[in-house]
Amino acid sequence: MQGVRFLMDPYVVVLTVFGMVVLLTAWLPMVLKELPLTLPIFCVALGAAIFAIPHIPGVIPHPREQIKLVEHLSEFVVIIALMGAGLKIDRPFSWRRWKLTWRLLGISMPLTILALVLLGQTLLGLGFATAMLLAATLAPTDPVLASDVQVGPPGGGEEDEVRFSLTSEAGLNDGLAFPFVLLAIFFVHETSLRTFAEWLAYAVVWKVAAGTGIGYLAGRILGWLTFHLPNRARLSRTGVGFVALGITCLVYGLCEIVKGYGFLGVFVAALALRSTQHEHHYHRRLHDFAEELERLTMMVLLVLTGGVITGGGLFESLTWGSAAFAILAIFLVRPLAGWIGLLGVSRPAPEKWAISFFGIRGIGSIYYLAYGLQRGAFEKPDLLWSTTGLIILVSIVLHGVTVTPAMNRLDRHRSVMARKAEARPTPPRGEARLS
Repeated sequence: MQGVRFLMDPYVVVLTVFGMVVLLTAWLPMVLKELPLTLPIFCVALGAAIFAIPHIPGVIPHPREQIKLVEHLSEFVVIIALMGAGLKIDRPFSWRRWKLTWRLLGISMPLTILALVLLGQTLLGLGFATAMLLAATLAPTDPVLASDVQVGPPGGGEEDEVRFSLTSEAGLNDGLAFPFVLLAIFFVHETSLRTFAEWLAYAVVWKVAAGTGIGYLAGRILGWLTFHLPNRARLSRTGVGFVALGITCLVYGLCEIVKGYGFLGVFVAALALRSTQHEHHYHRRLHDFAEELERLTMMVLLVLTGGVITGGGLFESLTWGSAAFAILAIFLVRPLAGWIGLLGVSRPAPEKWAISFFGIRGIGSIYYLAYGLQRGAFEKPDLLWSTTGLIILVSIVLHGVTVTPAMNRLDRHRSVMARKAEARPTPPRGEARLS
């Protein structure tokens, strides 16, 4: 007998790694809570380490080789995150109370797209359509990886202006960046005024209106079924959290059937559902399930992302232009565009800088790029994957390391200012009138 050769079954390896990921999903957030280290950083590092092992079964492919799977997996993670983000917002919807959100969406995001288009053409040598696809891919902040800068659970009281602005922006801009992805697809096929008019009518007017309308109606109807039916029939009596998954998939599917923006519809539906019975304890159960599912699917996707870096050759097409593009996008474009969007807002400068800086890129960018590359003959697709992957990696590490100390410092500053305001003597009523 010359020896026994043991072969690892790829299925067994995947099952083992998945079990480890599930356990880490539950354990790591508790361990990392007070450290300048986040779950996404650990996941990417874990995936990179696992798939760097020589001869590991089932070598992970480059995203282009499984692009449809990449699209749908990232899509699912994003819609679950959007449902959780919408359910956790306590602030009622209004133009005045959401004014910082509208500024980030209406001023900062278009400025970001414009700047990234110019950088893509200058540093990467891309044509307009391809530069537009890359810019639209990277413009929206991410509802998945931004959980550490978002508001707390429903009714948790963690809804200061910084956390609220970043949560509501991430919830809405994943849908509102989609028109620019479609503009890139339109222009890669044909360039004319007619093309632009069709894009405006279809990608902006119809798809935004359909996504918003379906999301609102579905959220209100599902809210009535959940909270306002006779007691025996209402959904809230079930007490189960996986209803959130059913609502998410139903609303997303309805929006996509009528050619609306499903991302936008899911977030609006969550807001509408929450508004039907704002203080009900069942919202917490729905949110907690959505958050747990989001965390698990996010970890799986990020472990695979780390594996693609070391085992799939994601960075093989990187250039010095890509590195310069990534540095400018993260350290200059988003912070400057965010600051410009918040000019004139009466908030402390540290809060405005935090809102501007924590424009985290992540899973949504993966989805948009996979979506766009399947629907148009864009140039240099491997360069687009490498550049987007680099920006996501830098964002995960940079924002992950800085988010905990930055938010803690803002919280301390806010507490000090609140105590000073309470200690300040109130002038007599007569003096107040005279002044």
